[in-house]
Amino acid sequence: MATSCSTWSERIVQLVRMMNSFHAEGSSKAHCSQFCVAGHQVGYVLPQVLKQLCRFPDVFRIIEKPDDISRLELVPELTTYEQRSAAMQYVLEKLKAEDYFPCLKQWRNEAAGGLASGMGIRETLIKECQEESCIPESLAARAVPVSTISYTYEDERGIFPECQFVYDLEVPIDFVPRVGDGEVHEFYLWPLDKVKEAIASPDFKPNCSLVVLDFLIRHGYLDADTEKHYQTFVEGIHKTL
Repeated sequence: MATSCSTWSERIVQLVRMMNSFHAEGSSKAHCSQFCVAGHQVGYVLPQVLKQLCRFPDVFRIIEKPDDISRLELVPELTTYEQRSAAMQYVLEKLKAEDYFPCLKQWRNEAAGGLASGMGIRETLIKECQEESCIPESLAARAVPVSTISYTYEDERGIFPECQFVYDLEVPIDFVPRVGDGEVHEFYLWPLDKVKEAIASPDFKPNCSLVVLDFLIRHGYLDADTEKHYQTFVEGIHKTL
């Protein structure tokens, strides 16, 4: 992500730019079509993907826009979550079987920590706390909603527009989390200075680094008077589609 001689701030600037690469000059954004569901944009579609999705007129339709790139929509006949999910599953399984897109080889029809249909954000939080770190519901329910972070990046697999709902949870001093479903392998108790340094290293998952960066900003550990990239940080973790 950065050379060893870079300062912490410079490495975080590079991280923020990497996680917003889709918005950067030279990205594929200018060539992509909007993807909308029930009138709401939920993502973008690359030209080579659009070509394949047009093969499924019972699932998708193209709205032509004069002097602009066309927009892809789910057909209005798909009105429920169940219908939309089933239609998308059919398309993805078909394309996976035809081996059009390498990224689908690892697709397992699931999303780690994602919001499932019919589940609220707090309900999902409590479930994930229990599954991943064995935090009891009575404790997880004390979590306070504080923020969201959003960003869009692209790589060889495609485009990734993501939004994370952020909660703060203060735990008792003697509480020790335990590995639950195996997605987390181990927990560490680190001082904040070590966590701050770690998020600027390749050892930290980039999207998790942005959550910690949000924490540092909200709790005043980064200050606009002393951090010259403060505004870049704030803007970089709140980039919408």
